[in-house]
Amino acid sequence: MLDSIKNMPDVSFIDGKTVTDIRGEMVEDYEAYVTKATGNKVKLSRVSRDRMILYACANAIHHGFQYTDRAGKMNFLKWSYSDFLDHLGKFRRVTRNPASAATTTLRFTISTVRASATPIPQGTRAAALNSIFFATDEYAEIPAKASYIDVPATCVEVGSAGNSLAAGEVSEIVDPLPYIKSVANISETEGGADIESDESYQERIWLAPESYSVAGPEGAYKYWAKTYSSAIGDVVANSDQAAGEVDIAFLLSDGSIPGPETISGLQEFLKNDGIRPLTDKVVVSSPAEVKYSISLTYYIDRSNATTAVSIQTAVDAAVQDYILWQRKIGRDINPSKLVSLIMAAGAKRVDITSPAYIKVGDAAVALLTGTVTANYGGLEDD
Repeated sequence: MLDSIKNMPDVSFIDGKTVTDIRGEMVEDYEAYVTKATGNKVKLSRVSRDRMILYACANAIHHGFQYTDRAGKMNFLKWSYSDFLDHLGKFRRVTRNPASAATTTLRFTISTVRASATPIPQGTRAAALNSIFFATDEYAEIPAKASYIDVPATCVEVGSAGNSLAAGEVSEIVDPLPYIKSVANISETEGGADIESDESYQERIWLAPESYSVAGPEGAYKYWAKTYSSAIGDVVANSDQAAGEVDIAFLLSDGSIPGPETISGLQEFLKNDGIRPLTDKVVVSSPAEVKYSISLTYYIDRSNATTAVSIQTAVDAAVQDYILWQRKIGRDINPSKLVSLIMAAGAKRVDITSPAYIKVGDAAVALLTGTVTANYGGLEDD
C-alpha cells in the first residue's frame, strides 16, 4: 500500500465504540429505566441474570456496529478490498487488471534446409517438462534455404505458472510438424501474472487522476505502465536526459528484472497517442543493478535468554523483510534500516560487515548477491 494511503488518518463510523462501551451503556440504561419505573433504585450485581442477558445482547449489537463501520469504510481506499474496491475503482473508470499469460519467443529449427518455405501454423504448441504449454501467436514460415524461424508465443494458461522458464526449457514439440526437427524458447519466459492484487489496484486508483493530464506527468506514466499488465511492479519515470525524452525503468511484480519481450511490449503500449504526449519520446528499459551483500553478527540480551530461540527466528525474518524492502528502484542501500529491523526483532546489538551505505540512483535498484550471513553471536549482559 502506498504511504500516501497508509498514512491517512483512521476514521470510525461508530465513534470507536467497543463491546465494553455498549455493555456499560445498556446496563446503565436498564438500571435508570427500572429505577424510574418502580421508584426503587436498582443496581445490577456482577452475577445478575439480567446483566448476563444484557451482555449477550450487547455482543450481538456490537456485531451490527462492526458491519456498519465496515460498510462506511468500504468507501475509502485505505480499507476497501475485493469487490468493494472494484466498485470504488469504477468511480475513476479504473478496472482491475485481469490475469495475464507469460510470453516468450520460440525458435523452430528445420531438419534439413529446403528449397521451399516451411509453414508454422498459428497456435502450434510447445511445452516444458513440467507440462507448461506455449502456443505461437501468429502464422510463420521458415524461408526457403533458411534453417530456423523465431516466433512469439504465449502460455496457454494465464497466471504466473508460466514464468521463469530459462532459455531452452520449452523444448517439447506438442504439435508435430513436417520437417521440423526441434523447438526451444530463446528467452526466459515472463510476463505472466495472476489477477491484480488489491494493493496494486489501490495504487492505480490513487494514481488515476494523474492520467487525466495530457502533459505527460510522472504519475501518469506510472499509472499507464501498471495498467499495461499486473505483472508490472515498481516503476519510475524521469526526464533527465535529452529534452522531450522520458525514461521509464521498471521491475516485475516479483522484484525480478524484465526481459526483452515485456520491455518491448510496454514500449509499444506507451507509444499510444492517448497515453504519450506527441512531443515525448518514451524509452523503456530495465533498471541498472547495484550489488550488495549481507554479512553481520547480532547478540541477544542475557535477560531474554528464555526467548532467545524465537528472537533468532524473528531476526531471520527481519533480514528477509529487509531484502524485500531494499528491492525498490531508486532506494539507496541503507544498513541503518537493516539494523533497525533486527533490533525491533529483539536483538541487543548488531555488528554489520556489509552492506555499507551506497547511493543507488534514480533509475537503479539494489541487487543482493552471494549468501546471506547473519551469525548469532550469543548472549550478552545488559
